Amino acid sequence: MAAPIEAKVKAASAATFLAGIAIAVLNAVAADSSLLGPLPSWLQAPLLALVPTALTWLAGYQARHTVRDHVDPTQG
Repeated sequence: MAAPIEAKVKAASAATFLAGIAIAVLNAVAADSSLLGPLPSWLQAPLLALVPTALTWLAGYQARHTVRDHVDPTQG
């Protein structure tokens, strides 16, 4: 029997997916760099990588831990 997916993993994956969709939609709508225009060009690429990462970390941190039954490692 496969182990259930932990709530933290589901929350973090959903946050990353939604952040990626949001960036794709903004890119399609803006279709130029004016969206991040006020930022220096050297900061734009790291920012686009760090925002989804930060949202993923936050979602995983905030989600409840999935309680698992105790498994005795000596039992096969």
